[in-house]
Amino acid sequence: MKSTHSHSEDATASRVKRRKVFYIPGYDPIHPRRYRELYRTESKDQGRISGYDIELSAKHTGARYGWHVNADIDGHITESDFEVLVWSDIVRDSMSNTIAATYAQLFKTAWIYNSTGVLWRLMKLRKGPVIAALYPVVFLLGQAGLAFWLGTVVYRLLNWAMQAGAGFSIWPISLTVAVVASWCVLRWFKTNDNKFFAYYLMHDYSHSAATRGAYSAALKQQIAEFSGVISDALHSDVDEVLVVGHSSGAHLAVSALADVLRDGNLPTHQPALAFLSLGQVVPMVSFLPAAHELRRDLHYLSEAAPLTWVDVTAPGDGCAFALCDPVAVSGVARSTQRWPLVISAAFSQTLSAARWKALRWRFFRLHFQYLCAFDRPTDYDYFQITGGPVSLAERFKGRAPSNSRIVRAVSKFTKTAP
Repeated sequence: MKSTHSHSEDATASRVKRRKVFYIPGYDPIHPRRYRELYRTESKDQGRISGYDIELSAKHTGARYGWHVNADIDGHITESDFEVLVWSDIVRDSMSNTIAATYAQLFKTAWIYNSTGVLWRLMKLRKGPVIAALYPVVFLLGQAGLAFWLGTVVYRLLNWAMQAGAGFSIWPISLTVAVVASWCVLRWFKTNDNKFFAYYLMHDYSHSAATRGAYSAALKQQIAEFSGVISDALHSDVDEVLVVGHSSGAHLAVSALADVLRDGNLPTHQPALAFLSLGQVVPMVSFLPAAHELRRDLHYLSEAAPLTWVDVTAPGDGCAFALCDPVAVSGVARSTQRWPLVISAAFSQTLSAARWKALRWRFFRLHFQYLCAFDRPTDYDYFQITGGPVSLAERFKGRAPSNSRIVRAVSKFTKTAP
């Protein structure tokens, strides 16, 4: 079966033989081996569909978690070393709250997004991710309502039973049992949140809202570490350094890359530097009043010359701000803007009818589709981009942005400094 790749024949001069890939995950507390296994299984599926060979093995160098990829595409052999730039320790710390603290986060987060007018502006931009943001609020309030209802029922039944049996009720006993029953309901939902994701999403949204969009000290330190790792790779013997940021990992990648380029410590003959943002939710943070650093970095990166930045989303992904230019909608674009190139993964076209039907309402699964195989891939093929012989710049050279992209400034807060 012949590969669907259409650029390798005319890209001999810029062919990638060795690549370094840094993957920055979204808000995820789980060990990064899940991304290795996802890459292993999905790359095999994509190779079978598109007619190329791609194999994973243990990572050759470095202490960070990752894997090595050997790809044979159109007769060209490419080696890629992957490293996952984890920030799961920060995620786990932000998720270590009690039930009561989570409900306090709920009200604080809702107040911040509503009182600043950010929620309304996000809704004007894309309703899907805002509905996804409201889901944990509604579901957690529903859990609280159910717990209160059950507690009330238990309290009244115990009072009735004691009144019928002894002729009087001992209300402190009834109240204590009712409170325990209510707590058990809340505890059950929290224990089983791997089925509902209400606590997970609430912690996710409150993580950025707690600082009104500003980077915490821990996150600044993590971004600085990412920048150092990427900078070191630019001094190594590879043809391309590719940074992939998925979901909320995209805006961390923006800031890390902006720091790398702003520092200016780049070799004379550096590898091609590329940034692939997938399923980004940048406006959830950049629209907040104190997100000065992120807006500054978005503006800086949008004009950076030694960089190729491609932003891939899909209208079928209800958890992402699909086809929203993260620079423009944040109100920091200028006439000199170069990046990103905003394109669509077009799930309804690149997935078979059967697979699209099966996945259409599985919102969290669709949010990870960018990292998976497509039945009818076009120029977006995650495995050819990260493992194949053509650089991101060459693959999308001359590619027009999506006609449906949104470039109007929507954010109320556009300052890049306090």
